[in-house]
Amino acid sequence: MRDRPKTSQKPVPLAEALQAWVKRKGFIKRMDQAVVVEEWAKLVGPQIAQVATPEAVSPEGVLRVKVATAPWASELQLMTPKIIGRLNTGRPARPITGIRWVVGTPGPDPTL
Repeated sequence: MRDRPKTSQKPVPLAEALQAWVKRKGFIKRMDQAVVVEEWAKLVGPQIAQVATPEAVSPEGVLRVKVATAPWASELQLMTPKIIGRLNTGRPARPITGIRWVVGTPGPDPTL
């Protein structure tokens, strides 16, 4: 039977070990991106949230949003820099780098 190598590390609480692992694997940015999808309505306001539903965020930070009509998609395209600013406010990592507006029937709220 093989002997286990001796380490000088002391046991750490599971929450601390998990937090270190998540940070080491780079999941912090992805979690920040997921929060943007979850908080979409609060961040963009009820008028935009009524016609646009976030679907996913790419690892590069591009948010895909389904929009009810082409005119709304055009209007939102013009507002993209302002919306990205709102989505990234208070997030030092700036998780959202762009938005891809896709015309189609917005699905159900992804946070429900």
